[in-house]
Amino acid sequence: MRVVYQAGHLIDAHLVRHALEQAGFRVFMLGEALLGGLGDLPVYGAVSVCVAGVDWAQARAIVETLPIAIGDRVVDSEGAAAAAPGPTQASPA
Repeated sequence: MRVVYQAGHLIDAHLVRHALEQAGFRVFMLGEALLGGLGDLPVYGAVSVCVAGVDWAQARAIVETLPIAIGDRVVDSEGAAAAAPGPTQASPA
């Protein structure tokens, strides 16, 4: 499994998860179960959305089209996280 998206919050993680599942990908969310143990403390970047390595490039293309929050992270092919384009931020050409 490879991280395709590192969420700033749980809602965007589920938005990405459901979009990828609708496209036919098997998705695993890493860190989701840890959020309950933190109580009311705000935690950002704790949830990662993962897909199989062979599906990573296609899944990333889908993630880049989603209206996700600015500041969340789309993970590139080398595993580095880059700011995700949001509703007011255009994708780099």
